[in-house]
Amino acid sequence: MTPSLGDTADNTVSAAATGGGAMPPVTVTSRVTVVGSGNWGSVAAKLIASNTLKLDSFHDEVRMWVFEETLPTGEKLSEVINRANENVKYLPGIKLGKNVVADPDLESAVRDANMLVFVTPHQFMEGICKRLAGKIRDDAEAISLIKGMEVKREGPCMISSLITELLGINCCVLMGANIANEIAVEKFSEATVGYRRSRETAAKWVQLFNHPYFMVSAVEDVEGVELCGTLKNVVALAAGFVDGLEMGNNTKAAIMRIGLREMKAFSKLLFPSVKDSTFFESCGVADLITTCLGGRNRKCAEAFARNGGKRSLDELEAEMLQGQKLQGVSTAKEVYEVLNHRGWLELFPLFKTVHEICIGRLPPTAVVEYSEHTPNYSLVEGSAQYF
Repeated sequence: MTPSLGDTADNTVSAAATGGGAMPPVTVTSRVTVVGSGNWGSVAAKLIASNTLKLDSFHDEVRMWVFEETLPTGEKLSEVINRANENVKYLPGIKLGKNVVADPDLESAVRDANMLVFVTPHQFMEGICKRLAGKIRDDAEAISLIKGMEVKREGPCMISSLITELLGINCCVLMGANIANEIAVEKFSEATVGYRRSRETAAKWVQLFNHPYFMVSAVEDVEGVELCGTLKNVVALAAGFVDGLEMGNNTKAAIMRIGLREMKAFSKLLFPSVKDSTFFESCGVADLITTCLGGRNRKCAEAFARNGGKRSLDELEAEMLQGQKLQGVSTAKEVYEVLNHRGWLELFPLFKTVHEICIGRLPPTAVVEYSEHTPNYSLVEGSAQYF
């Protein structure tokens, strides 16, 4: 399928011969490395590897950095992936493509790549970037599939900004209504690339990911796309609490609507450049819907509420996710820290309440009890226009 941003003609360069007459065009092939090999990372590698075999502008081989683990059989995970062409722990039963090569050495995995796809739990990204600083190609470009943010003393830092800051490279983002296991079996899905300034770079990422069953579009709004992918996990926790308490579909729909409203307000208060239209892309309302109906955050939050909050979310994560990470809980904490620091807590009652339920300060039933306290958004200059 033709990518929505056109071709990548900029990958072809002409070289002049020194002795009269032009040489034929030389195609500069891009090399891709996927940094991360969990559930979504493995699916991303599968998508990419299928396209690199078909597109002359990309080198066939796709490297995938694997955080090495020893399986119950005693074998190393990376060795099994390379032998079986399958991530038997995080994406069992799915062939990744014979051109996917698992590499447990981070520096080795990225050494030759000029297109880096980051897809790891967000809390590990600062350490990964520091390890890679000064060890990647000068012409490298990055894209982040990571939901989450880092909260520093000076304020919140999006993962794409962290990558740019620590590695000195441009970073786009890809977010959407993407439950990995469904994409792995090639059920139709969409995603949104958020880019900054360069349509040519965005077109290249669209081309790399786009499939008949995985439709990718692009918008010039990195912060909006990334915050949608980040904040929806907090709302998904609230939806899971509602499910666990058997409050019904009306209540869940109300929570999703309120959650979307807070997502939009929070995003535009942090970054006034965020576009309203971004919330109607796959990364916005579609991702919110699918995450609140399925996904790991909703699933664990449902179990948490069914147990009356007596079993911690950390315990449920370890039991239910088999090594995957529950991003919503850490994101709820990070959002709470931003709200508290800036004096915005009362403006975002759902975000505030979700965090307080997660840490045991409030019971799961509090997810709907705050609604009688309607926030006054006009307290924040200019915020009324967001609703």
